[in-house]
Amino acid sequence: MSLSDDGGYGGDRGPETGQTRTRLPDSGGDTYGSGRRSRAGVSSRNLVTAVSVVVLLIAAIAFANRSDTGNTDSASDSSPKSSTPQPTAPTGTKPVTGKNGDIATGFAKTEQGAQSAAANYVVALGSADMFNRTQRHKIITTVMAPPAVDTFQQTLDKAYSADFYKNVGLHVDGSTPAGMTFVSRTIPIGTKVKDFSGSQATVEVWCTGLLGMAGNGSTKPVTTSWFTITMKLAWTKSDWKALTHSQKNGPAPVSGDVPASGAKEIAGAVEGYGGFTYAR
Repeated sequence: MSLSDDGGYGGDRGPETGQTRTRLPDSGGDTYGSGRRSRAGVSSRNLVTAVSVVVLLIAAIAFANRSDTGNTDSASDSSPKSSTPQPTAPTGTKPVTGKNGDIATGFAKTEQGAQSAAANYVVALGSADMFNRTQRHKIITTVMAPPAVDTFQQTLDKAYSADFYKNVGLHVDGSTPAGMTFVSRTIPIGTKVKDFSGSQATVEVWCTGLLGMAGNGSTKPVTTSWFTITMKLAWTKSDWKALTHSQKNGPAPVSGDVPASGAKEIAGAVEGYGGFTYAR
C-alpha cells in the first residue's frame, strides 16, 4: 500500500426522444418491427453465446498453463515482439525461482523481466513489513539499486512517522494494538513498459491496495484504493533494481455493490490467503 491514496467512470446517456423504433430484419412484420421473433430463435442465440464464452475461458486457461518447453528465460533472451502489442495479455513466461527473503529475484534482462521485477517490488514496498523500521530497511536494500538506497531509506524513515502510524491505527512506534490485525497490501493489476534501453527500464504498474485495521472496535477499517506506480529500473549485478519510485492516483473503477465484510472475516482473509510471485 502506498503512503498517499487519493474517482470513477461511467457512460453518458443521450436525450430521451419519447419513442424508439427498432428495425428487426428477421421478423415477418413491417419495417418498424410490428412482428416478433420466436422464443426458439432467442434461446438458440443465447445458447451459442454461452458456449462461446466457455470455449474462450478454456482457451485462456490452457494458454496461461502451457508448459513453455524450451523457453529458458535467461538473461540473454530477448523479449518477443509483435506488430500488435497487447499489454494486458500475459506472456506465459515462467516466474523466477530465486528469492531474497520473501522478495523474488533473478529476473531476466528483458522487457518481461523488468515488468516482473517492478510488479514484485511494488508488492514488497506496499506490504505491512514496511511499517517496521528493521524490515523496511531490508526491503529497501533488496529492491533498490545501491546508489538509491540511502536517499530512499531516509525519505521513507521520515514518512513513516509517529503521526502517520497513528493515522492508520497503529501505536506511535508502529506496533499493532492488541486484538487487531493490521492490513497493508498492494496488488498489481497490470504492467506497462514506458521505456527500455537494455540496461535501464521505466515501468508503470497499475495497482489496487488494502490499508487499515481489522478488529472489533477499529476506528480505521480496511479500505481499498487504486493507483499507478512508476518505477525506473537499472540492471545491477545481474538483476533489475529500482532507481526511483513515484505514484499517482487511479485509474479507479466504479465501486461494486458487494457489501463490506466484517472485521473478523477481513482479518481471517488476510491471515489465511498468501500473496504471489508475479511474472509478466
